Amino acid sequence: MSDATSSDLFQPVQMGKMILANRIAMAPLTRSRVGEGGVPGPMNVEYYAQRASAGLIVTEATNISQQGKGYAYTPGIYTDEQVAGWRKVTDAVHAKGGHIVCQLWHVGRISHPSLQPGGQLPVAPSAIKPALARCA
Repeated sequence: MSDATSSDLFQPVQMGKMILANRIAMAPLTRSRVGEGGVPGPMNVEYYAQRASAGLIVTEATNISQQGKGYAYTPGIYTDEQVAGWRKVTDAVHAKGGHIVCQLWHVGRISHPSLQPGGQLPVAPSAIKPALARCA
């Protein structure tokens, strides 16, 4: 049996132009820990910086537009303020030698009108109306 420290898992690997310190990827974990404006804050900076030793971090699902939002308190990347919040996250990860990529997210018709601007029905790729769940 081989020694765990000699495993390829812990060896650097090139992915595109990035050289990852190891072959461990942190899967996206949506945490719903941002405010109403979808701006990553200090808690997000700390969370991702703590995990920078993974070869690659894939961020939590990140809304590409207000219409793409599927859950409350999830981050976005469609306003200048949100981009600035993510810049702090990426800077913290890079400062610890890590690599991070953003999971872009649009939930389509699964969203709920309460999360949509003006309470509109969600945007979807077809005219099929969403089956909205009723709350008892």
